Amino acid sequence: MTREQLVINIFSKNSYLCVGLDTDINKIPVHLQSHPDAIFEFNKQIIDATKDHCVSYKINTAFYEAMGLPGWMAMKKTVEYIPSTHFKIADAKRGDIGNTSSQYAKAFFEALPFDAITVAPYMGEDSVTPFLEYPGKWTILLGLTSNSGAADFELKKTVTIDEALDEGIHLSKKHTAFLYETVLETARAWGNQENLMFVIGATKATEFVNVRSIIPENFLLVPGVGFQGGSLADVSKYGLIKDCGLLVNVSRAIIYASEKEDFAEEAGAIAAQYQKEMEGYLRNL
Repeated sequence: MTREQLVINIFSKNSYLCVGLDTDINKIPVHLQSHPDAIFEFNKQIIDATKDHCVSYKINTAFYEAMGLPGWMAMKKTVEYIPSTHFKIADAKRGDIGNTSSQYAKAFFEALPFDAITVAPYMGEDSVTPFLEYPGKWTILLGLTSNSGAADFELKKTVTIDEALDEGIHLSKKHTAFLYETVLETARAWGNQENLMFVIGATKATEFVNVRSIIPENFLLVPGVGFQGGSLADVSKYGLIKDCGLLVNVSRAIIYASEKEDFAEEAGAIAAQYQKEMEGYLRNL
């Protein structure tokens, strides 16, 4: 899916909502747990109930891989069921040496019809390039994540020393930056605004102004709204750009809105509430 197609979908639906399908067999309604294809049946009903209110779905692959082959098959059926009008994200957080990343890219972009995959950038450019080589596909790099552990590395200060000669005089200047800032500044050149997004957690809303100063035009995938406590209002205030530039992911608050047989109806109602709020923010652009 191209950026133009994604933006058209966003403004035609007045929504930048991404529904996270982090489907846990132990958390779906009891009446479905004995279904022979329980995960897919749950996802299918969630998709049917929410597709009019969102523009994207994000499948957290860990919940499917943990089930072995049946989980992988449920993931395959799910991504194939998602309408082609919706942006399909594999939240797989891959990233390895080049020949290994090439196989990960093949798995999610060829064997499975995802539009995008989340990738860890910490092994450097050659670990990311294989994902960026697919036309019409997107790489979503981890930038500043929503978990508390982001403080362990992403929010650590780093020191860079710039050295130069000025009229024969040797000059050294120190610059300090958060590690995530260095990641954004370095990685933004690996791709472009048509194939490179960044993950920026909603729980770090105070950093969005700074993020936008580094990557003013790239799309951001924003997890952390809902159960993790991130504010859609703050994310929208500081993260929106003229063509939106945001996909805000909500997972548990939508898919587990009810534990009863009305789970899909309730999921649709919550998704509609998010869409309505987003519509107001888009009107102010």
